[in-house]
Amino acid sequence: MPAWLDAALDYLPRWLEFQMRLHEQPGCVFALAYRGRLAHEQAFGPLTPRHRFRVASHSKSFTAAGIMKLVERGRLRLNDPVGRHVDGLHAALARATLAELLSHRAGVVRDGPDAGQFVDRRPFLSTEELRAQLKSPPILARNRRFKYSNHGYALLGLVIEAVTAEPYREWIAREIVAAAGLGETTPDMPHGRKVPLARGHSAKLPAGRRVIPGEFDTHAIAPAGGFVATAADLVRFYAQLDPSARHSFLSVASRRAMTRGRWRDPHSSIERYYGLGVMSGRLRGLPWFGHSGGLQGYITRTAVMPRHDVAISVLTNSIDGLAHPWIEGAMHLIGVFAQRGAPSSRLLAWRGRWWTIWNVIDLVPMGKRVLAAMPAQFHPLLDATEISRGRIVLAGGYASHGEPARLGRNELWLGGTRFVREESLAREMRLRYRAAS
Repeated sequence: MPAWLDAALDYLPRWLEFQMRLHEQPGCVFALAYRGRLAHEQAFGPLTPRHRFRVASHSKSFTAAGIMKLVERGRLRLNDPVGRHVDGLHAALARATLAELLSHRAGVVRDGPDAGQFVDRRPFLSTEELRAQLKSPPILARNRRFKYSNHGYALLGLVIEAVTAEPYREWIAREIVAAAGLGETTPDMPHGRKVPLARGHSAKLPAGRRVIPGEFDTHAIAPAGGFVATAADLVRFYAQLDPSARHSFLSVASRRAMTRGRWRDPHSSIERYYGLGVMSGRLRGLPWFGHSGGLQGYITRTAVMPRHDVAISVLTNSIDGLAHPWIEGAMHLIGVFAQRGAPSSRLLAWRGRWWTIWNVIDLVPMGKRVLAAMPAQFHPLLDATEISRGRIVLAGGYASHGEPARLGRNELWLGGTRFVREESLAREMRLRYRAAS
């Protein structure tokens, strides 16, 4: 690994650990791969890196990869109308192409007339129930706009079954999961094996935090949202979708087709696109692709940063999990470290966390300067104060730009403000405010 990535991985877990404490989250697992190889994995809370998570809509990337594998083998074409392979559909739906279903532009209903399976009010649909609902017409005409659809991807699962004459789960587990070298991923809950599962949680409101059992089966919706995986397996899988990956279970042409942004969400202030089973966009100028997932008790996200050969996955086991801001914060951190480089050895003594009653800062050496990160923020290095040779050489207009910076054994001075260690500030506050309590 490059030295800058080693330096980034020295800080990233410390930032995530602070975020876990600050937001009182039940658990999180983080993994990072460099050039397709696992470089770091770490669990927070009562979890281990081997805990499986329900990764929900990450499943769509696996299903899309399955369709592309069948295209490579000449058994499907992306412009095939879905009705050529699955019968009993509404006539308008039958005319939708596989490419339109893969990119969510076929106008298909999102979750059917009753989406209670996603709020624990009913079991997930059986194949018979799904087929009955696919007899209804699409909600929109084809190619009118991006319209996300779990039913559309469940239908793609039926296509795979029709073409291969095998159950979706068996074929996808062998031809995609195993082909990608993943040992901790299943298309739905693993049956007959004892594997550690991260138990899901609800939000604190309205009834207080409670465990949501995660062992349910998603049945016919598995191609859209059933997968169970570890963070390590997800970074391995998505790294292989990079068109420049050295090793992959798919051709370069298939990977380019999947990761190319085709359809923008027209009602989002964030510029993001959807390809064939893959989301994409830019974060502060850096391109990324990947997917996210949300199922009762779990929020998860994986992103590949092709420019830096890095894949990241953040899995959380709570409905109010912070996988989205945390992975974007991690991507921003990696981008800054890649730009500035590893710190010179003379700056390593500045590494550490310091407190006042107002805030907490992390001194993060990189390149030839020390940056004052704000670990309570989702982008801790955004507009960070910079220190060089005992002086604040860059800071916001409301901060202490140009003033001295001095690091002592048990204290840090930035301008006229004295910071101390966490335990020292806690003791100081207990003594000072004892009378007020």
